[in-house]
Amino acid sequence: MQIKFLVNEEYPPSEDTFFLADIIEHEKGEFALDIGSGSGYLTKLLSENFSFVVGTDINYKVLQNQTYKTKNLICCNGSDALTVKFDLIVCNLPYLATDKILDIATDGGPRGLVIPVKIIKSAIPCLKKSGKFLFITSSLSNYQDLINFTKKEGLLANVIAKKKLFFEELIIIEAKK
Repeated sequence: MQIKFLVNEEYPPSEDTFFLADIIEHEKGEFALDIGSGSGYLTKLLSENFSFVVGTDINYKVLQNQTYKTKNLICCNGSDALTVKFDLIVCNLPYLATDKILDIATDGGPRGLVIPVKIIKSAIPCLKKSGKFLFITSSLSNYQDLINFTKKEGLLANVIAKKKLFFEELIIIEAKK
């Protein structure tokens, strides 16, 4: 399946980013990765408690123009270009269920699974044995299938937090080896 998409050059942090930030603000360790760094908000937050932090994004212009500037930014698909093992990987997934992927910052494809599955597959080889992968999704996507896929890929996956909004519920999933 070939994916054609338009790309926002700016994606400011919103409710889902701030919810994930609340969960990760006290995490500490040596190596952390923010997949889909976008504005750099989460990458910057991780830089406060980790010795080495990498932010990736598929859009080079987004990385060049981050609102929250950080070092160690890599333009790649998920974490495909990385071989480092991380203590913590975070991702504000593009989880919206859409027929077509027009905006890779928000559109997850059919049932909200196509892009998240690709990101999860790319993250697993970068996760330390004792590390964890935290990602956010929504009740508007098929999040249970996403949890089942993550488990099928060999990780233990559980919902660790939920937040009700007017039109959806945000869901944070923790996955470990």
